[in-house]
Amino acid sequence: MAEGRRNGLYSGISDELSALMRTRWADTERRDLTPDEQAPYAAARRTALSARFPGERLVIPSGNLKVRSNDDTYPFRPYSAYVHLTGDQARDGALVLEPRAEGGHDAYCYQLPRDSRDDDGFWTGATAELWMGRRRSLAEARSALGLECRDVRTAAADLASACATGGAPTRIVRGVDPALEAAVTTDADRDAELVAALDDLRVVKDTWEIAEIRGAVDSTVRGFTDVVGELSKAVASSERWIEGTFFRRARLEGNAVGYGSICAAGEHATIMHWTDNDGPVRPGDLLLLDAGVESRTLYTADVTRTLPINGTFTPVQRRVYDAVYEAQEAGFAAVKPGAAYRDFHEAAQRHLAVRLVEWGFIEGPAERAYELGLQRRFTMAGTGHMLGLDVHDCAQAHTEGYVDGALEPGMVLTVEPGLYFQADDLSVPEEWRGIGVRIEDDLLVTAEGHENLSAGLPRSADEVEAWMARHAG
Repeated sequence: MAEGRRNGLYSGISDELSALMRTRWADTERRDLTPDEQAPYAAARRTALSARFPGERLVIPSGNLKVRSNDDTYPFRPYSAYVHLTGDQARDGALVLEPRAEGGHDAYCYQLPRDSRDDDGFWTGATAELWMGRRRSLAEARSALGLECRDVRTAAADLASACATGGAPTRIVRGVDPALEAAVTTDADRDAELVAALDDLRVVKDTWEIAEIRGAVDSTVRGFTDVVGELSKAVASSERWIEGTFFRRARLEGNAVGYGSICAAGEHATIMHWTDNDGPVRPGDLLLLDAGVESRTLYTADVTRTLPINGTFTPVQRRVYDAVYEAQEAGFAAVKPGAAYRDFHEAAQRHLAVRLVEWGFIEGPAERAYELGLQRRFTMAGTGHMLGLDVHDCAQAHTEGYVDGALEPGMVLTVEPGLYFQADDLSVPEEWRGIGVRIEDDLLVTAEGHENLSAGLPRSADEVEAWMARHAG
């Protein structure tokens, strides 16, 4: 990894060292690999994509490493649609769907192959395996993915040549791999349509995906329980103790966290995306914990609980909490096949509008307040979103199949109403200021209605207090 540095300790490589480094390496090629469990599901997804774009070449890159500091890089996470269509997590790769004259597509995957031990690059190059870890050979990748795999170092030239000769029009996902993007001739609007179609494919999950999300949620439940057990240590430290406690579970059982954990104590709970996690944790305040484990196949959970740090809600905290809980119950009731996607959001928001009018915080009647959106001063955000490979999954999908569509079995979504009374909000009594409450669960739409995948965590105020008493450290 010293390539490109001015201040390296070694000025060069002697012929003798080069010769030494090239000798006496064992053959580690794996010849016993079988297709990954996800491979047939990924193949079915590619078939569905192929049907959307007959006669067109499609390029879906995995992405590249990003430099963090000099010769260090950020942890790599591949582009989600690439993972969805291949089951692969390799960097510097790309999936290409090449149209066949008789219809359909041939799919192949560009990969960075293993380094040759006959070249000093395997121990000196920017992607040297001796520094970065062993990669799969092209043959190994072919066996695991059930896809033809080619050397990615020829990808840009191959695609440039294919575009130059005319024939099939090309679409590429932009903003993921600059070198591949520069190699092809495409239209920005048509490329954007490919991105929307890729997200459309993920709106309804297959059985394999549902199992992965279920596992991520189960690990998340255990992570929340870990946090309750270490709250006393967080009181002696800060929100960072909570962040670290949950992260430990995420790394033990998954890949990492699916997004930056929100460990918001006290008035930080009123900040929707508080991720600094450096504030004090005080008995008598609330802790809003919004966190999710990302599975080793990159599917994430997204759960929120709001907890009294000393184990017991104050009367005002409970009043706010109960209103949010009731709003979530109303949202839950609207999650069923055939219902409009917006129904759960509207049901929860209408309930919160009623409560805010009753408390005198917004002007009624409640229906008028809701139609004017007055409750949004205190609810701020929507009541949920799709969930899957991304925490806000399918964000580029066509509107008519998402927020303007109907729920179908196999969809996975969050229901997460909240109320947030800012510390400087003079429109509410002083004892309400600085209170933020959100309750979020991950729901699978089923043929009969829905399943709460995160039901392993308590939701009502009484259940939360009893659960915390059982697990408090």
